Amino acid sequence: MVDVTGTTRTPNSEEFSRYVSERGPALLRMARSLTNSHADAEDLLQAALVKTFLAWGRIANPQARDGYVRRAMVNTQISEWRRSRLDVYPTDEIPEQRVDDPTWRSDLADVVGRSIDRLPRRQRATVVLRYYDDLTEAQIAERMGVTIGTVKSTLSRAVEKLRHDADLIIERTTL
Repeated sequence: MVDVTGTTRTPNSEEFSRYVSERGPALLRMARSLTNSHADAEDLLQAALVKTFLAWGRIANPQARDGYVRRAMVNTQISEWRRSRLDVYPTDEIPEQRVDDPTWRSDLADVVGRSIDRLPRRQRATVVLRYYDDLTEAQIAERMGVTIGTVKSTLSRAVEKLRHDADLIIERTTL
């Protein structure tokens, strides 16, 4: 197949392109959880995808692709942390700096996770597929063997329950 630049593309690159367009948003969220900014997350994901593309032919199991990309992101980020640690030199003077407490993110993730765990099985599965795996309503309907209308109503009921969850209400008022 010939692309717009006139170069021939192999089926592997087309398959990889499809994978990136389908899974990119979910992988970007994972990268965002490892970095301090959206720009750094995009850079991290791009570096991991380059490594994944180079190994694409060796990843035999399509189910292992997300794991491979995630492992590449973690390894790349660890290497970046190690490199940046060399830029910090000890001094006798400690500068005054405001330090944000990042624990609220993990606390919020824990509260949200517990709230989702309290949902009925079908609602929980639908919420996870839609908002964590970033699947469309049609993809969720196909995967769960239900109609799109069922997916929409299930999501609506689940979100309504989460809006009225006591733990999440407390979290919203304290942040």
